[in-house]
Amino acid sequence: MLKCAIVPVTAYQQNCSILVCEQTGKAAVVDPGGDVERIKQGLEQLGGTLEKVLLTHGHMDHCAAADDMRQEYGVPIVGPHKEDSFWIDKLPEWCQMAGFPRAEAFVPDQWLAEGDTVTVGEQTLKVRHCPGHTPGHVIFFHEGIRLAIVGDVLFQGSIGRTDFPMGDHDTLISSIQDKLWPLGDDVTFIPGHGPTSTFGQERRTNPFVSDSRFG
Repeated sequence: MLKCAIVPVTAYQQNCSILVCEQTGKAAVVDPGGDVERIKQGLEQLGGTLEKVLLTHGHMDHCAAADDMRQEYGVPIVGPHKEDSFWIDKLPEWCQMAGFPRAEAFVPDQWLAEGDTVTVGEQTLKVRHCPGHTPGHVIFFHEGIRLAIVGDVLFQGSIGRTDFPMGDHDTLISSIQDKLWPLGDDVTFIPGHGPTSTFGQERRTNPFVSDSRFG
């Protein structure tokens, strides 16, 4: 149905995901923050033909190599939500400030919004707008294999930072409770950094968003 591989990239060890539709061999790369050669090797190992780049949000470690891949492969960049345009516009400044490899600002071919869908070959991913870490953060959910790619919204045992410009802690908590939990406790999620987990596991044990914390 849909094959998935995780390729950690950049000094931030950001989880770049590669999705391949088994019926068609078409592939999407989610959040290529850097290390393009490593991502290309992952694509070759999975046997996928890249058809698009998907972005959860505009932070450099998630999107700095997106335009490079768009130009090399001639594929569109899809996402994130337009509220993250200010992050992408300032990519060169953020990269310089952080000592990150330089990346130029770019404009995605398509912005995403709550309720949109995106395709990878014959497979469909649902889009949920989950602001808080950034105002334009989105997540991707495949119902068939019960997999969500959540960027920096939620981690195993933690949640995304909200001390960046236009971050908001209460909004992030609401995004997790209102947009992620209803997808189901059995959903496995790939976070932007660190190991995978399930929503059910985080509802039981995550000190920031567990059900027991909120009664």
